This record gives sequence, C-alpha cells and structure tokens, in this order.
Amino acid sequence: MATATRLESRVKRLITEGQMRDAAATCDQLNQAYPDYEPGWILACRLGMLVNEPLIALRAIDRALQLSPGKPEWLLQRIECLGALGDTDAALLMAHQLGDHAFDHPALASNYGLVLTRLGLYEFARTQYLRACELEPGNGTHYYNLASVERFLGNLDAADAAAGLCLERSPDDANAHLLRAGLRTQTAASNHVDELQRAYDAAAAKRSDRVKTGYALAKELEDLGEYERSFEYLREASALRRSATQYNLETDIATMREIRATFSAEFFGRDREGHVSAEPIFVIGMPRTGTTLVDRILSSHSVVHSAGELQAFAVELTALCHDRADGRQVSTLDMVHRATGVDFAALGENYIAATRPATGRTAHFVDKLPLNFLYAGLIHLALPKAKIIVLERDPMDTCYAVFKTLFLGIYPYSYDLEELAQYYVAYRELTDHWQAVLPNVMHTVRYEELVTKPRPVIEDLLDYCDLSFEDACVRFEENAAAVTTASAAQVRSGFSTASIGNWRNYAKQLQPVADILRAAGVIDSGQH
Repeated sequence: MATATRLESRVKRLITEGQMRDAAATCDQLNQAYPDYEPGWILACRLGMLVNEPLIALRAIDRALQLSPGKPEWLLQRIECLGALGDTDAALLMAHQLGDHAFDHPALASNYGLVLTRLGLYEFARTQYLRACELEPGNGTHYYNLASVERFLGNLDAADAAAGLCLERSPDDANAHLLRAGLRTQTAASNHVDELQRAYDAAAAKRSDRVKTGYALAKELEDLGEYERSFEYLREASALRRSATQYNLETDIATMREIRATFSAEFFGRDREGHVSAEPIFVIGMPRTGTTLVDRILSSHSVVHSAGELQAFAVELTALCHDRADGRQVSTLDMVHRATGVDFAALGENYIAATRPATGRTAHFVDKLPLNFLYAGLIHLALPKAKIIVLERDPMDTCYAVFKTLFLGIYPYSYDLEELAQYYVAYRELTDHWQAVLPNVMHTVRYEELVTKPRPVIEDLLDYCDLSFEDACVRFEENAAAVTTASAAQVRSGFSTASIGNWRNYAKQLQPVADILRAAGVIDSGQH
C-alpha cells in the first residue's frame, strides 16, 4: 500500500501544479494497480470535475461507493457529479435520500449546503449552513451562506442577523455588506453607512469589493435621502464595474434590429405547427419592472408553479439552430436567420422536456426570465397556447432601477447610463414590434397600475391566463416559496408605490438617459 500512497501524493502534486494530463495518467495507473484503494477513486472523481468531465467523475465516485456503500461524503460527491451532468432529477432524489445528514466537518456541511442551494432545496441548505456555523463558528463565510439562504426563504431578520455575524468575523466581506444593505430600508437611527464607508475605503485596491461596497453605500444613502452623495458612489462603482466588463452594445442592438427585420408580419402570416402544451406562462420585460412581482402573484394560484428564470428556451433554440449549421461556426446574426427554419413544434416540445423535473407538478408554470423578450415571437410559434405577459414601467424609473442594481454576470449594458438608455430604446422597439406583428397575443401589465390598483389588474391578468380568481394572488406576500432574484426582499412586503417616480431624485444625473429616450420618442418632454 506504500506504493499506492506515493502514487496518490504524486497525483495531488500534479493537480496542484496544474499538470492535469499527467495527473490523469498517474491516477489511472494508481487505480489500475490498486482498484480497492478508495482514495484513488476519489482523486479520479476530483480530477474529472476539475477538467469538466462529470461522467468520468461519476464513474469514479461510483467505484468509491462500491468500496464504502452509503458513505455520506461520497454520496455528496455523487450529487455534485449528477448536478454537473444536468441530471437534476437524480441529484434531487439522492439529496432527499441524504436529507439533513449531520456532517462532522464544517467544509463538508458547507459544501453540502451549496449543493442543496443549487438544487433549490433551501430549507435543507439552511440546516447545513447552521451545522457549518456550529462546527466552525469563527468562519464568516458560513454565516454569509446562511444569510443568503435566509434571504431566499424570506427570513429577513434572520438574514440580517447572519450577515451581521459574518461581518463581525470578516469585516471586509463585501458580499455580506451588499446583502445586508438590501434587506430593509435604512433609517437615520439604524444604518450601516459609517461601516460601509470604512469598508469602501479599505477596498481601494480591490476592484470587486469596492464595486459591491459602493453599490451598498449608494443604496443606504438613498434610503436616508442623501441623493447627491448616493449617486456619486453609484456612478463610481458602476464605472468601475463597466471597466472590467467585456461588452459590445452594438452587437445587442444589431441583433434586435435584425430580429425585427427577419420576423415580419408576413413571416407570422404563414401556417406553422407548434407544440400543443398550454403549461407555460412567460413573464418578460426589462429587469426591475415587476417581473418577480407578477411571478409571485401567479404562482400564488393553486394550479401555477414558479419555475424561476429558466434558460431553457434560448438553449433549445440555439441547439436547433446549430443542428441546421452542420457544424459550421454560427454568428449571432446568422442565428437569427437560422431560427426562421427550425422545427417550431420540436422547439416547443424540447423546451417543455428541458423544464422537467422543475415543472409538470401543476397545470401551469411561470418562466420569468426577462430576457425572453428577445424570443417572444418564436415562443408563440413554438408554443401557441402559452401565455406571454410583458411588463411595462415608466422608462426613466426602469432605467434608474436597472442602473442602481448590481447584477451578477448578466445585463452588462446596465453599468453605463448612455449604453443603458440605448439598450432600452432597442428593447422598446422590439417589444413594440412583437405587439404589432402578433396583435392580441401578449398581455401587458403596467407596473404603476399593478401596485396602485392591484385587484382589477390581477383579475385581468388571471383572465388572460384562463385562470379563476383566487384571493391568494392578491395576498402574494403570504407565499412562502423561496425567491432568489434581486427582488427577494421587496416582494415579501406586498404592494408598494414607494419606487414610483424615484428617478426624479436624480433628474440632473439622469439627463443623458432622458435625452436619448426623448430623441427616440420613448418619452416626451411634457411628462419627463
């Protein structure tokens, strides 16, 4: 066995040095020579995950489980492999089998919590994060993870307490600062501005931390009515974020322009057959326009389930377009043209299949990915019985709400005011186009009307969706289901008109946005 341990050590060293090919060869040598040496299979699993070969990793962990059946640590590793393979159904089943196992090591409990979070099992994840905090109370990361899942679950006081405990241990944790700032409206008597200022100054050489603490500072200062100071931090943080973002606005605008030109009224006048499912309800629009609010209202209905922000439609459309490309490289604009010739019935069927097992438990499900506005016409062709709800909100309020939100890995246009305004114009032109070529297909919900006179707006919404009225839809704040979007805290408090006209506090700073929107005819000088 001494030789096995030497080979094991060599594999670990090669992994540390980044020599994955040699590590894999040595690991194969180890497992062929010593097939009953369990650490060898664990290393093979680790290697498989590191090089993005989850199937190899799964086979390796299964060999380890043959040697130690039911070992919780290896079951946890198997769940990770299944998740990486996209076999969510099997991963969920195994997670339920492992349940709330009490690991004796904080790293294992924390890792299990992260796996459960990715699977949407937030209550189980909470148990594991509490366990990690118990086992390693000095580690602030465990408390941050706990705060995040408490926020998802709507336990905002518990989230605030956990974020505070994180910052007691890790005062410079920018993620915890940002999370805590967004949990409630700060007051003069209770805020974290001084603490955030210190963290912001301390992060001068750390771009990511400075961005996050800058957004947190801007949020709390806005709560306190210090609008000039708030916007200065927001301006600096967003500019810093934009400088680190590789993004070409013109590509997005050209794509939306090409979609409008390609998917004309004539195109939709031709007979096409789609998939017959009436399950999906798509909620689309710009971010921060009330998409999460409408999702919560709909999913409070007894026959509607919220599936969250699914990527499935774009993924399945892209797959069919690539099939038509015969292996050739496909540009974004080429994709638009190839989309005209896809099998729309197959696209609809593939989309429904891709949403499982997250859907199918109720008669309807909500897909609330705002970016699906790009595909509204194609959604109608692929799923002619699906409902499509488009959110509208005051353009200036929309642009400011988007600008002040720090998104993670999405909406790269949101960090520069002029780019944001130009993107918004292109968005409006495309959604107006869909409405023109597909009259009476989509249903518009205006945010301001929804929050000021909710009952009639909700009645119209449910009627469009062919759903009976249920009081629970008006009392959506009682919905206990988790929320993972930027609106996770706001939607727990019911209807609010507080953000209507909020942009006016920054009219001077937002003048570049107003100028672009006005020139495009999106707003008029009399109203703005």
